[in-house]
Amino acid sequence: MTFSPFDERASGILLHPSSLPGPHGSGDLGPAAHRFVDFLKAAGQGWWQMLPVGPLGGGDSPYDSPSTFAGNPLLISLELLARDGLLEAREIQALPRLARASACLWPSARRYRMQRLRQAFERFGARVQHDWAQEFHAFRADTEHWLRGYALYRALKRAHQSRPWRDWDPDLALRRPEALERAERELAREVAFEEFVQFAFHRQREELRRHCRAAGVRLLGDVPMFVAHDGADVWQHREIFQLDERGERRVVAGVPPDYFSSDGQLWGNPIYDWAELERRGYDWWIRRLRGTLARFDAVRLDHFIAFHRYWEIPAWAKTAREGRFVAVPGQDFFSKLREAVGGLPFIAEDLGLVTEEVHALREQFGLPGMRVLEFGFSGDFRDYQPHRYPRNTVVYTGTHDNDTIAGWLSSHAKAADAGERERLLAERQRALSYAGSDGVDAHWDFIRLALSSVANTALFPLQDVLGLGSEARMNVPGTPSGNWTYRFREDQLTPAIAERLRALSEAYERVPSRSGR
Repeated sequence: MTFSPFDERASGILLHPSSLPGPHGSGDLGPAAHRFVDFLKAAGQGWWQMLPVGPLGGGDSPYDSPSTFAGNPLLISLELLARDGLLEAREIQALPRLARASACLWPSARRYRMQRLRQAFERFGARVQHDWAQEFHAFRADTEHWLRGYALYRALKRAHQSRPWRDWDPDLALRRPEALERAERELAREVAFEEFVQFAFHRQREELRRHCRAAGVRLLGDVPMFVAHDGADVWQHREIFQLDERGERRVVAGVPPDYFSSDGQLWGNPIYDWAELERRGYDWWIRRLRGTLARFDAVRLDHFIAFHRYWEIPAWAKTAREGRFVAVPGQDFFSKLREAVGGLPFIAEDLGLVTEEVHALREQFGLPGMRVLEFGFSGDFRDYQPHRYPRNTVVYTGTHDNDTIAGWLSSHAKAADAGERERLLAERQRALSYAGSDGVDAHWDFIRLALSSVANTALFPLQDVLGLGSEARMNVPGTPSGNWTYRFREDQLTPAIAERLRALSEAYERVPSRSGR
């Protein structure tokens, strides 16, 4: 039987690299990331889970990226580029506002960082001719199926003042060969810059992964189900999406009306043509997941339900009410995927009101599902209480979409409606009673609850380890702005916290042996 990294008891922390401290307006893959790995080792943690690491999309969301293959340029460490001789120390002296920032300042950080990446690119030519020639050419060969097309897409996007690709010259929008060849010649310098950026991301990611392996820490990635319409994936591979002859969406993704929303959710992403994907042996999906597994030891599959069936909404619809369920060949897909990658080191995000057929698909292929402690005390999701967990489960105190434990337990105080306030207070009391908590340092009581469960894997956002409130929340679903900006301060990760987390993890047999990693 194929080994799964989720077969043994372990625990870890959910933290996106952008949330790390650092002097340049947002966290990155540099020195602070390496220090965080050292903290995980000291705290006895075997996993570091990140959100998707691709270029940011609308609202600075990592879940709406213009590429499923590329890395986020804003995660490239300027400090490491200076160490490698591509920048000078004086060039990366951060502006005071950036250096003091307690949250990600995306517009300012983007301007500052991209200017320095341009400077580093100017020096890169000399280095790639000598020190890095073999490494760079190997990187280009390994990423040939996406890198050149993505780099051209980014260059064309700038040349068209960031307009959507459907609004470009039709010959370019529809990727006619002679138009693409002409654009590659005219934009050769910009294409080369984008290739450099991705190479820099690749080198720093690989360095961090080597550090993780030496520390006995596994990296857990995240793959969104759907992709951005205005992105390189759809532009390059229109044939695997349900689009019209101009590239416009015929149908869009979302979820049906439910307990949480009477109109459902209208996401707007283009939907895959699964019949075409099946005919091609799921080549695009296999390349996508193989590429993610080259960066991570395991991967969380977002919106797993859509590997069984998805909610298809007409492009003209104003709400998700107009949609319908459409079946997906999930069994055939995972069978082909297992053959292609040699195993299935994936977590299935199966939260919410999931059908028995979805659970059956997950169980057929041995994928662990997810449980979130915060969901277990509302009265509607009793299966989220730890005494009901199966072993092949990943338990979270919360995810990037949830309030923090401290924020959740105090949410009754913020409710304007008396009935809602009473409901939330009752939920709080049930949760504290279940956890045996007096409400003082309750975040530690819920971390203990997750660690003590039979679930093989326990994960918690760093905000819960630090006991932070709603102000530290990463994302509020359905809100267009103000998300994805959380950062912690270096002095918050104290030896005392590492010792306490390690002691709890040892008590419940979750500290990795550090051998054979």
